[in-house]
Amino acid sequence: MKKIFKPIAALALALVTFGCADDYLDTVPTDAVSSESVFTTTKNAMTALNGIHRSLLLRYDSQGQAGEGAVMIMREVLADDVVMTTTGNGWYVSMCRWINHTVETGSDSRFVWRFYYKVIGNANLIIANIDNADGPQAEKDEIKGQALAYRAWAHFNLVQLFADRYDFAGGNTQLGVPIVTEPITEGGPRNTVEEVYTQINSDLNQAISLLGESRNAKSHLNINVVNGIKARVLATQGNYSEAATYANAARTGYDLMSETDLYGGFNNIDNAEWIWGSHQVDDQQTYFASFFAYMSLNFSSTNIRNNPKAINSLLFDMIPDSDYRKGLWDPNASDADLRDPYIDEMTLSTFAKIDYMNRKFIAQGNASSVGDVPYMRAAEMYLLEAESLARSGNDDAAATLLTSFMEARDPEYTPSGNTGDALIEEIMIQRRIELWGEGFRFYDLKRLNLPLDRTGANHVESVINGKFTEPAGTNNWTWQIPIDELNANENMVQNPS
Repeated sequence: MKKIFKPIAALALALVTFGCADDYLDTVPTDAVSSESVFTTTKNAMTALNGIHRSLLLRYDSQGQAGEGAVMIMREVLADDVVMTTTGNGWYVSMCRWINHTVETGSDSRFVWRFYYKVIGNANLIIANIDNADGPQAEKDEIKGQALAYRAWAHFNLVQLFADRYDFAGGNTQLGVPIVTEPITEGGPRNTVEEVYTQINSDLNQAISLLGESRNAKSHLNINVVNGIKARVLATQGNYSEAATYANAARTGYDLMSETDLYGGFNNIDNAEWIWGSHQVDDQQTYFASFFAYMSLNFSSTNIRNNPKAINSLLFDMIPDSDYRKGLWDPNASDADLRDPYIDEMTLSTFAKIDYMNRKFIAQGNASSVGDVPYMRAAEMYLLEAESLARSGNDDAAATLLTSFMEARDPEYTPSGNTGDALIEEIMIQRRIELWGEGFRFYDLKRLNLPLDRTGANHVESVINGKFTEPAGTNNWTWQIPIDELNANENMVQNPS
């Protein structure tokens, strides 16, 4: 029998921390414990779990494939709110043109498939062995709960990308992705979308039963994080009443950030609003393989200097002048007399100044791409709860929550009095503004079966190669299974192109 493509084939042999070599699945870094002793104690098993945490930041096959931060960028440039102002030095250009994910030979599809299945595989190694490790039961529960949550999170990302959207009307017998719940060396067939979501919810429910609020760091998963992932899953399934409940639970204990913190660069996991993120240690510089090497204002990479990312001008124009967030982008960057003052690095003449450019994400320095990457914030959960309340018909509660959120962002905000679809649209606009650049927009368009529409804004025709629109529900919304997986797994079936 053929073995499944390497991200699954190597799982039984792989340790849980990896280096940056091409064969990273078989690479053992100097801080890894031996395969024979990794699960003998909870202390060693926690080291294995830390490997999964770190894998979200690591470089894979190329500098543009730096873990979850890279996939976040891909999901943004596929959508309408992050604008690629020039082709720069080429990174993510083919993705913004809707090319890379639509061909089975694309390296980005291969990377994304491998990345999430690597997380799943290493979570499975932990889940399969932790019960027999020596150590306190509380530690076993914490380690197992986090591994279950990672397995669910990775399956959730895979099914959103490599399968057709979850149909709220039911059925969902369309092909999803293979469910992998144990270390295996043989490739299995694709499960249905419904089956994948059933497994995701089962894992999350079990994780919630095992985890509490405490954890070692915000790069680790606790019950708040898992509640947040569960809220995202339920909203994607159209189970809005339940989604609102879990979003509320996720944000409990986390305050919305201040105006000052809004301008802190979205690079610090210690921000009171952050529920989950990756922490990058200052001396673990990843240079050009970093979220901030492509999305920041100031890191002196060719990509940042020549291709500053901008906000969709139509969306920017929806932000009132009194809203603190309006200063996170500069509509007058090309005019030296009108542009907002930049941090020192941006006075360099080598940095392009293009209208509506980003000032939200700031790297540690001009010569350092170090920065913590946000995966979940209280603001997202406020808006997801409000959206879910509104979509489940609870307009009063949704409007009250939206007002509470907006008062922290705009001191002059006045409740609109909107109800029904108008209220939902108001919430979604705030979601677009608040979560700009954080990896949500492609998922939102797909889950709500909305079209891509870049017309009338500041998207550059030559950069996106004329890709201004894509109707909702076409085959192009579903990524192609990578050719390596098809060649290695006789059970695999390709998506329609």
